[in-house]
Amino acid sequence: MELWIPITVVAAFLQNIRSAMQKHLKGVMGTTGATFVRFGFGFPFAILFVLILHYGVGFAYPGLNATFFAWAIIGGLGQISATFLLVYLFSFRNFTVGTAYSRTEPAQAALFGLLFLGETMSAGSLFAIAISVFGVMILSVARSSVSWTGLFTSIFSRTALIGITSGTGFGIAAVAYRAASLSLGGPHYLMQAATTLAVVIVFQTVVMLAWMVMRDWAELGRIAVAWKPSLIVGLAGATASFGWFTAMTLQQAALVKVLAQVEIIFTFASSVLIFKESINRLEIVGTLMIVAGVVVLVLYS
Repeated sequence: MELWIPITVVAAFLQNIRSAMQKHLKGVMGTTGATFVRFGFGFPFAILFVLILHYGVGFAYPGLNATFFAWAIIGGLGQISATFLLVYLFSFRNFTVGTAYSRTEPAQAALFGLLFLGETMSAGSLFAIAISVFGVMILSVARSSVSWTGLFTSIFSRTALIGITSGTGFGIAAVAYRAASLSLGGPHYLMQAATTLAVVIVFQTVVMLAWMVMRDWAELGRIAVAWKPSLIVGLAGATASFGWFTAMTLQQAALVKVLAQVEIIFTFASSVLIFKESINRLEIVGTLMIVAGVVVLVLYS
């Protein structure tokens, strides 16, 4: 088994924990604050990862360059924009459609990988992407009034277009992070990933902090009150991101994002096994398609 596969699965599990904690934080702060903590409380851990790899393991610091900073900024802004659009979707009555279309991220990442980095894929990889994307989209509408047929006929609706644009932002960010890490050219994939993460997350922290200072000063006070759970979110988020960046240094971003869909299975399993929620036919179909996509990816990519 290639190393990027277990790294991605662990990262997906940690991201599931981070997401659950962020939902808890929304009870004491707004969406902006709950989003900020993944960056603001995560960057100390990201820097710590770099220091451990340098002083503990002995890896040299990579030589930063203009190409690296360009891709890091593109990725950071792409992720912030995509997250904003995803949150914006929740203000619409039929937000489920948009959320489903935001899940086209792996397919869009494959396209951007081809356009920006000249990366091609095998037929098996493309098939895996198609299966998993359809599975996630079906799972996204499984508990709503939107049918899967209604989902695909609504592609030109406002919420669908916002969702697709959100997926575009996430897809660009993933490819940009891979390009940034690879542009360092060494000394080791772990140090490349850690350095990329540290630079990106510090940049995102500064951007979001500046936004809150100008637009929502009171949110900073609410964040300060909830610093302890925010610290847990920061640790889980930074560790998960380190996993993502490492996997994307080793493998194409689109393939990593396909395997990352197992996070949804973790979330789905928690709702069924822990919260004893019932499941319906569409949820079963969507889950099986995600699993099938992951199996095809591992066996034939």
